[in-house]
Amino acid sequence: MSKKNAFYAQSGGVTAVINASACGVIQTASQYPEQIGKVYAGLNGIVGALREELIDVSQESEETIAALRHTPSGAFGSCRYKLKSLEQNRAEYERLIEVFKAHDIGYFFYNGGGDSADTCLKISQLSEKMGYPIQAIHVPKTVDNDLPLTDNCPGFGSVAKYVAVSTKEAALDVASMCATSTKVFIVEVMGRHAGWIAAAGALAQEQEGDAPHIILFPEIAFDKEKFLAKVQDTVEQHGFCVIVASEGAQYADGTFLADAGTTDAFGHKQLGGVAPTLATMIRSELGFKYHWALADYLQRAARHIASATDVEQAYAVGKAAVEAAIAGKNAIMPTIVREQGDEYRWHIGEAPLDQVANVEKMMPREYISEDGFGITDAGRAYLAPLIQGEDYPPYANGIPRYARLKKAMVEKKLADTFEI
Repeated sequence: MSKKNAFYAQSGGVTAVINASACGVIQTASQYPEQIGKVYAGLNGIVGALREELIDVSQESEETIAALRHTPSGAFGSCRYKLKSLEQNRAEYERLIEVFKAHDIGYFFYNGGGDSADTCLKISQLSEKMGYPIQAIHVPKTVDNDLPLTDNCPGFGSVAKYVAVSTKEAALDVASMCATSTKVFIVEVMGRHAGWIAAAGALAQEQEGDAPHIILFPEIAFDKEKFLAKVQDTVEQHGFCVIVASEGAQYADGTFLADAGTTDAFGHKQLGGVAPTLATMIRSELGFKYHWALADYLQRAARHIASATDVEQAYAVGKAAVEAAIAGKNAIMPTIVREQGDEYRWHIGEAPLDQVANVEKMMPREYISEDGFGITDAGRAYLAPLIQGEDYPPYANGIPRYARLKKAMVEKKLADTFEI
């Protein structure tokens, strides 16, 4: 393939380490000047390509690009926008090819989760059919840890660390006040249909009886009577009860405990409100005083407590994506492969996108305790290495210093605009 420019974009919910992947892509691309010309970034993901809103990454200093490694959120802007099939909306693909042609783009690096993998695959397949082949490489990212064919997903380890630490600290607070005040504390975490983030709360436990006392997984059908009995027994035994609840907790018939009644741009049900739902249930049935907290954006933006393992892996998949493209590969995703042995080691592998797109990886039953309220030794052995190590950002005046981008826009070459 002759020398072409590259297009990088971020998609879906951001993480504490997605910019470390961006750093890996940009810094590695600069090492191949004979194959890759400029690197452009989409302003707000794939939407930036459709609108021909491209950021000229070369206008950023080397120091700023390096600082992306310790900067949370999506530095270039993300989006929730899923491309329809070619038959449903050919105009979108024609527009993308038109923009890529206009700016001599031959490499496409899309940093996101399962839906982004689907978009990446479609662009790879359909661009060739439309006469302008694009090498499309998916860069994995999701706090939900639900991508298949990879041991874990960049972004998850840092959320897991945040949830474990926050659960431990909040539990100490509740324990100190439970004699005369709060008896039950509930923290609601993300995860959609998979319980990986909720499971990470168990890493706060050091010995028998430590919080969290109850974890609610989407994979285990919620049984109200069994749950309330567990809360009652825990309060009687320990004086208080700490619960980590996944937003995707659901009844046996598949109904979510907290269905917001809407869907996002990817067609997923909007979830949220499990904690207050459970709190109301506990108060009305058991009469205990409660508090609840919603980790929400805090859990995925907490770069100050990121896992060093997660940061390293996020950078590595960005680097590997570029190297795969240079090697002529297409429609693949770099993966994290856990090696055998007592000591945690990993290396980068790869998976075909047609086996990744729109597939969710759930918590294996063997990782969840028999009663459905905790994790097993196997679950702990899987989770524990992913939160290891600290990678603190630089601080100034007591506050982390994060990258600030110029976001210099590339001059548009197309006369028309595209409505989304």
